[in-house]
Amino acid sequence: MGSVLALSSGPGHQNWPFSTDPSRWDAHPAHWDSPPRWEKRDGRLPNPGSFHSLHRSCKDVFPQQIEGVKMILNKTLSSFFKVSHTLHLSAVSPSYYRFHVEHLQSDDYSKDKDAPALIGEMDSSGSLNAHALLNLTEHVRARSVFQTQQSQFVTWQFETEYRGNDFTAAVTVANPDVLRESVILVAHFLQSVSSGLVLGGELVYHRGRAEEGGILTLAGQYSRPNWVATLNAGKGGAHASYYHRANKQIQVGVEFEASTRTQETTTSFGYQMELPEANMVFRGMINSRCIIGGVLEKRLTPLPATLIMGAFVNHRGDKLQVGLGVNVG
Repeated sequence: MGSVLALSSGPGHQNWPFSTDPSRWDAHPAHWDSPPRWEKRDGRLPNPGSFHSLHRSCKDVFPQQIEGVKMILNKTLSSFFKVSHTLHLSAVSPSYYRFHVEHLQSDDYSKDKDAPALIGEMDSSGSLNAHALLNLTEHVRARSVFQTQQSQFVTWQFETEYRGNDFTAAVTVANPDVLRESVILVAHFLQSVSSGLVLGGELVYHRGRAEEGGILTLAGQYSRPNWVATLNAGKGGAHASYYHRANKQIQVGVEFEASTRTQETTTSFGYQMELPEANMVFRGMINSRCIIGGVLEKRLTPLPATLIMGAFVNHRGDKLQVGLGVNVG
């Protein structure tokens, strides 16, 4: 599970485009999801990974929204310390400056020697995002998240995840408040049934003074070396995705999302094309809401910089957004 703020919003790309700059704090670091779920090791069933990453293969194919002018400067100060500066100028949403810092860990239990241990981010409005990640043992990982909106606390959550040889179990406590008698509890469980089949579910329980309830979501995933099919279904709606790697250069993904709360459905198609000889990667998408978009990333060798150009068109809303960015470092 990512930030509990994601519970109140539609999944996937339903808010695309023309929303404010999307936060990446609703996702775990990538190393939490290794090794790949379809990789069988030592003749045993593989670990299924985390529940929140079931659709990640498909989502990574879609382009991230870009609007205005963005400058990102990354700097590695030491083997344990990284910082980045982001300046975003926009005519649609408020412009901002964002400072990001990571303190890295290197312990005996870390699968990735550059696994983030402490992550902090603050923007020019005073809003803060902070993560603390810790590998307690070889199988147990802990994570805490704190988010503020200027001077107001909006999220504080604590998660513990246990990864067995062929299953993953996680429990999250979010926004506990003794005075208001409110809390959100989330439990995840995934089990590898075979080398390609994963089954599991998510239970979300919310308690407050005025309301109390729970939502159960069942999930399944079937994967082969070149494709992954995933389905989540529950009282809140359904989310299905299909990812296919055609060859070394081309990847495609299809998503279907239905929400019982908003009574809306969305189908999206995305693709990614890599051109190694030209140091370019292009991602494009189109969905049933008549939104078309694409982002081109060009590595400016020999400089340590990447040029990013993107455009999104909402034909139904007669809107256009164009973005240009440079990522240095």
